[in-house]
Amino acid sequence: MRPTLLTIARRALEGPCALARGETLLVAVSGGPDSMALLHAAAKLSSQLGVRVAAHGVDHGLRAGAGAELDAAEAFARSLDVPTTRSRVSLARGGNVQERARLARYEALERAAREHGASAIATAHHADDRAETVLIRLLRGAGAAGLGVLRADGATPSGATRLVRPLLAARREDVLAHISRHRIPTAEDPSNADARYLRARVRHELLPLMAELSPGIVDHLNALADDLLGAENAPIRLPRRALVAIAELARARSESATVRLPKGLVVSYEGPIVRSKRRGPNPSLDGKHRT
Repeated sequence: MRPTLLTIARRALEGPCALARGETLLVAVSGGPDSMALLHAAAKLSSQLGVRVAAHGVDHGLRAGAGAELDAAEAFARSLDVPTTRSRVSLARGGNVQERARLARYEALERAAREHGASAIATAHHADDRAETVLIRLLRGAGAAGLGVLRADGATPSGATRLVRPLLAARREDVLAHISRHRIPTAEDPSNADARYLRARVRHELLPLMAELSPGIVDHLNALADDLLGAENAPIRLPRRALVAIAELARARSESATVRLPKGLVVSYEGPIVRSKRRGPNPSLDGKHRT
């Protein structure tokens, strides 16, 4: 028997998605089933976890009905005594509108998090969403590194704000059961069924076909993403010559010399600290090693 959505959310918010007592969690809401279920679960768990909950909705200006959906989300948040705000973003003309809308949404959520004093933003991604994302990445030619998607505890695309996904262990059926059990009002974004979008075709055509062939496909794809995220964070086993070179670098205290390591890492000496840095434009992957 599967755990309830409340149990799944509580386990995540006590585990990988945990906040310190007294901190504020900002829930991203749209009026759809996933975000409304997350908002309800977070509000019900807030006193038990000792955290405050706020909500924020973003209108991308792409659909006439989006405003009414956010009105309903705000009303529901008020019924839960959750303070809520909303913003509207403007997207310039161009390709890949869903990706540009996603980035604009996260920028708006980051601003809202600062206004609410929130230490983390929560989105309602669940296991089915994650499976779809793995397949979309695969269809677009991603390698192994690109298939480790949707961490339970990560960061927004800018890297400026913590991003948590408390429902990542839940299935879509868990969300819908929670909605039905607690009679939560919801709306459905029609673009979710629009076959012009790749995600809609993966959700309604490809994944159901794969489930006929392998009923556990969603779990399998989530396990694959977990494995690849684990491999990404696995410690690097250095050859002896690299260890000797690092020791010599520390002994010589040369700030101009470097040692190149596997996975694109470069080691340099900076005062009393030997710093390992990944080559390329991703400073968030830097690590420090004291000698």
